[in-house]
Amino acid sequence: MTDPYERLRAEAEAGRVEEVVVAVPDLQGRLMGSRLSVPYFLEEAARGGFGACVYLLATDVEMDTGPGYAIDAWDSGFGDFVLRPDPATLRTVLPWDEGTALVLADAVWPVGPGGGHGPGHGPEHGPEPVAVAPRHVLRTQLDRLAARGLTAYAGTELEFLLFTASYREAWERRYTGLRPAARYNTDYSLQGLEDVEPVARRIRRAMTRAGLRMETARGECHPGQYEIVFRYDEAMATCDNHVLFKDGAKRIAAAEGASLTFMPKFDEGEGNSCHVHLSLRGTDGTPVLADPSAGDGMSELMRHFIAGQLACLPDLALLMAPNVNSYKRLQPGAFAPTGIAWGRDNRTCPIRVVGSGPSLRIEHRVPGGDANPYLAVAAAVAAGLYGIDNRLPLPPEHTANALADPAVPRLPATLTEALHRWEGSGIAAELFGKETVAHYAQAARAELSAFERAVTDWERVRGFERL
Repeated sequence: MTDPYERLRAEAEAGRVEEVVVAVPDLQGRLMGSRLSVPYFLEEAARGGFGACVYLLATDVEMDTGPGYAIDAWDSGFGDFVLRPDPATLRTVLPWDEGTALVLADAVWPVGPGGGHGPGHGPEHGPEPVAVAPRHVLRTQLDRLAARGLTAYAGTELEFLLFTASYREAWERRYTGLRPAARYNTDYSLQGLEDVEPVARRIRRAMTRAGLRMETARGECHPGQYEIVFRYDEAMATCDNHVLFKDGAKRIAAAEGASLTFMPKFDEGEGNSCHVHLSLRGTDGTPVLADPSAGDGMSELMRHFIAGQLACLPDLALLMAPNVNSYKRLQPGAFAPTGIAWGRDNRTCPIRVVGSGPSLRIEHRVPGGDANPYLAVAAAVAAGLYGIDNRLPLPPEHTANALADPAVPRLPATLTEALHRWEGSGIAAELFGKETVAHYAQAARAELSAFERAVTDWERVRGFERL
């Protein structure tokens, strides 16, 4: 069997790679890790892993940690877990970081003396995964699929807003008064993008060089908004590509003296979505969602799969919309889902059925640009399996405007509501385990606590003089 790191060794010997970034996706889907020299990586870290502080998987956006997470960094003395590189994720070319390779890693608990941070450790057990790590949360659901002879394929459609100010300037201005890189709605437009294209083109070319397969790119509704769609892949690979894209796009924008944001709702205009396309195949690669003999073209398995999405959406919304800002996008009039329904090619529904035959799939429209892809896809897979295992019947499709129909059941409207549904859900505990439920409930509480302490510009404008 060929050593997966021989290519890295060859690139280093040719002088094209000097360092290797070993990174783990955190709770927010950001890449956290360290730079290693190539010799040290190849001689030690590639096989034995590399230590990193346990708090990396128990923090909020500001990197604050505390009690309540399944990983209590203070109680464990801020010890280490081990980042075990996944050779399938190795990139020897990062166009935005010359001379650097990158490999994603899975977090596992150390074995032997000093390895007591997690349950069941010791030489007889081997390295045990950190159960709440986003990659492991997804892998657990994909393993459940595999046990049924199924494989998930996914594609994520990320949108971002591009601004002409640098990140430094935007920070110093507290992100107010920024000029979008387009003056008006450029949805599908081929003009009005003269300030967008230099950055967007560099992003597209860099991602292609990094191994992502681009399908389409275009302007979107909000001035300065842009969408790049990459080819679907096996679900884990898609999520790995997703976090690489977000990291690289921000670095490229910074190098161009610009800034971009994936936040779901930057202002009162259109928000940034992250629609997730999901299909299932047998382990032999055969599509299983379509049935040409059925009147609706859908297999019985697909009908149960969609029914599971609808049944689980309220309880699992937290994994798709994890922040206060997520729910500013999921509001009436924002062209984002607010109810629980499904429809064929109906963009007012959170579950949109698209394609036909082998390309038949669902498009999950709840996640925004802030979604952690591993958790969002894990939630969709788990919900589908819940529908399959319980043989849930599929309700009639919604053929009209689901956003305006008062009869359509509502999604959680706030992070507080989503947290209560998640934390009190027997379905969530069944599908993800009590430890994972508690860990991500604490992440939501940390987000809410920070928001509730903040005094916003809206409050100052509303109350400074008139209250």
